[in-house]
Amino acid sequence: MADDAAPNTGLQHDIVREVYRRFGEGEFRFQATIDGMPTLWVEAGRILDVLKFLKSEVQRPYRMLFDLTAIDERVRKHRDGQPASDFTVVYHLLSIDRCNAKELAGGDIRLKVGLVGEKPECPSCISIFKNANWYEREAWDLFGVVFTGHPNLRRILLPPRWEGHPGRKDYPARATEFDPFLLDQMRQDLDQEALLFKPEEWGMQRSSGDVDFMFLNLGPNHPSAHGAFRIVLQLDGEEIVDCVPDIGYHHRGAEKMAERQSWHTFIPYTDRIDYLGGVMNNLPYVMNVEKLAGITVPDRVKTIRVMMSEFFRITSHLLFYGTYCQDVGAMSPVFFMFVDRQKAYDVIEAVTGFRMHPAWFRIGGLAHDLPNGWERKVKEFIDWLRPRMDEYEKAALKNAVLVTRSKGVAAYDAAEAQEWGVTGPGLRAAGVNFDYRKARPYSGYENFDFEVPLADVSDVYTRGCLRAEEIRQSLRIIEQCMNNMPAGPFKADHPLTCPPPKERALHDIETLITHFLGVSWGPIMPPGESTTIIEATKGLNSYYSVADGSTTSYRTRIRTPSFAHLQQIPAAINGHMIPDLIAYIASIDFVMADVDR
Repeated sequence: MADDAAPNTGLQHDIVREVYRRFGEGEFRFQATIDGMPTLWVEAGRILDVLKFLKSEVQRPYRMLFDLTAIDERVRKHRDGQPASDFTVVYHLLSIDRCNAKELAGGDIRLKVGLVGEKPECPSCISIFKNANWYEREAWDLFGVVFTGHPNLRRILLPPRWEGHPGRKDYPARATEFDPFLLDQMRQDLDQEALLFKPEEWGMQRSSGDVDFMFLNLGPNHPSAHGAFRIVLQLDGEEIVDCVPDIGYHHRGAEKMAERQSWHTFIPYTDRIDYLGGVMNNLPYVMNVEKLAGITVPDRVKTIRVMMSEFFRITSHLLFYGTYCQDVGAMSPVFFMFVDRQKAYDVIEAVTGFRMHPAWFRIGGLAHDLPNGWERKVKEFIDWLRPRMDEYEKAALKNAVLVTRSKGVAAYDAAEAQEWGVTGPGLRAAGVNFDYRKARPYSGYENFDFEVPLADVSDVYTRGCLRAEEIRQSLRIIEQCMNNMPAGPFKADHPLTCPPPKERALHDIETLITHFLGVSWGPIMPPGESTTIIEATKGLNSYYSVADGSTTSYRTRIRTPSFAHLQQIPAAINGHMIPDLIAYIASIDFVMADVDR
């Protein structure tokens, strides 16, 4: 099979040829996508065999189930070359070895299973990928896909008594389409009753032999668990026998919102996913839409995007640093780090006009160019923070109490990290040299000189140390942006850039009309599918967009790192003490908006 085979057969991809050799080409249908990721349609009855093969039998296997989601296909207009289906389950697998090898497919493969009927069924793959548990529960919760063989298929983002599956196209997207909400005493009592934790439903025993277990609720009040997050602990004394993380208290239907907002007006919503990530959240979304539109942004835009994204990596890591120290007993660092975050926000505000949620990136460019004097503000911040990082290391990371409280706690190795879908510092702390900015550079990251901090075993202590070093590396990147900022426009010269440059809109009627339609109605994206992944503040963040030739997205999937990281909690903390859980939660570095979306 030649490497130069026709692109619509998939034979140009090594992994597709391997799959065809093992199962036969007739078992699959290849789908060409805008992002170039190999995409294969598989029958529901063969999906488990294919997943096992990709995870365990191929050379350089796909050890990570990166994402699993569903699509309601019933009103989609443009499905050229795709099998007929009412619903589609989408599997995104990631091979870190293939990513680092710079292969054509980028280390990713997308599998699709077409399902029919109002109650579609698909085999559960939990026996192959442990982290499929939450992803399958989410797909059932929002789309009604029944995963046969799932041990506990129940609501995960929505309340237990919620009716219907909101991800479906026949489910309203706006509150004005619902009947008025009434909460009488009976309904309130039933909702409260449904929230009671029943250990037997989770396979737990209330007692064993002569031991009676205690069940303790941690959360969902914000201060106790870094957000509106609840975790129920099964305790033998102070030892955690088992635990159940409970999420969904912050769910706002962000993916559903993307179906009613234009491609342009959805940008501010992305800021609120990881609400500490600012423009870092804009980046994968706008880059993905630019793929769909065929827009290539100028080098100046790429460099500015990198600089501002690294600023938000620093502000996010600083908040982590302070609260991490606080949760193991140190009070002073959090106050010092808030001072430094404010200095970073001063620079961000001077450049974008806003602080935490600038929503400053645009389809095809930026909201405006860098202001006069930006270099001075950036240099002042770099000169301020570098010596402060050395002081923090002495006061915090070399503090004997912090070291004793965090070393060896909630440790896991590289295999466990990939099994649970861990990315970012938590993965690199386990010794996996995988940073998407290096493995699959985007937005010009290949032009920057920086190191990827690594450790041997990911425990509470090493996860803190790595993020501290990442701040230093971000300062290196920002300094290189400052010293090597390209000249040129801050927007691409493309008809789907939104909005077009104002000076041109005020000059000729054609651009004025495009500006009016792009802002009031929204740009129309050609039909297609694409995924864009970035190394966000907390791990890998991706947007999977399905365009159907409309001003709005047909389906937008937001894969966040925090969702995967919280699912791993029981595997890492069972057998530890309650104070260890507090330290572990701090070391994960999550926000609940990033989990619940």
